[in-house]
Amino acid sequence: MERMYRKDYSQESIIMNPILSFIIRSFVAIPVTILTGLISSFVFHQHILPAFGYAIAGGIAVHIILALIMSSIFLKKHQLSMKEYRYIRKNLAEASKKIRRLNKSLLTIRDLSSVKQRIDIMRVTKKIQKMALKEPKRFYKAEPFYFSHLDSVVELTEKYNFLSAQPKKNLEMNQSLIETRQTLNELTKVLEEDLYQVVSNDIDTLNFEIDVAKHTINKQKDAKFPEENRWLK
Repeated sequence: MERMYRKDYSQESIIMNPILSFIIRSFVAIPVTILTGLISSFVFHQHILPAFGYAIAGGIAVHIILALIMSSIFLKKHQLSMKEYRYIRKNLAEASKKIRRLNKSLLTIRDLSSVKQRIDIMRVTKKIQKMALKEPKRFYKAEPFYFSHLDSVVELTEKYNFLSAQPKKNLEMNQSLIETRQTLNELTKVLEEDLYQVVSNDIDTLNFEIDVAKHTINKQKDAKFPEENRWLK
């Protein structure tokens, strides 16, 4: 089972990684381009320019066909339409920009008392984004994160960063910093709940598999020691 998972993960990584996917398509398309040019020249006796044009057209066609096949495999695996995937990809791209802003603010804050809080925020936001990029359908489980909570934590963090960087602080600014830090603490818990929602199906599946495994183990024990188990009952 572990080997099957690694195999699926490897195939999915190839399909999802645009650079790796392009290299693989090129690896197939280049020989086809050369072969098409040779056949056009020596079999069909085409001149150099037409043969070159056919060769390029053949390579481009192979590129497009392979891209469509890879895209179809990926969408079928995740049970998504192209329209859904474009919608998800657009929102994930916007989220990536927000997360970069968030990380920049978190890394420039000099307040040592909030180090753990900042690490937790970075860890949770990156984890949610990474899982949604790997399995786009998880995006629907994390919609509150993408459409509300991420914006809130970015705005609050930037506000906290701005106030904490001021050389002189009055009573009002200090009070605002305390309130912002407290709100960020509450938001961190909300983000952790978002992460839990994203992995909730996995937790349910794991619990089910544990129950099945326990049932199998108990059955094997009963089959191995039937007399002893009967006596104990």
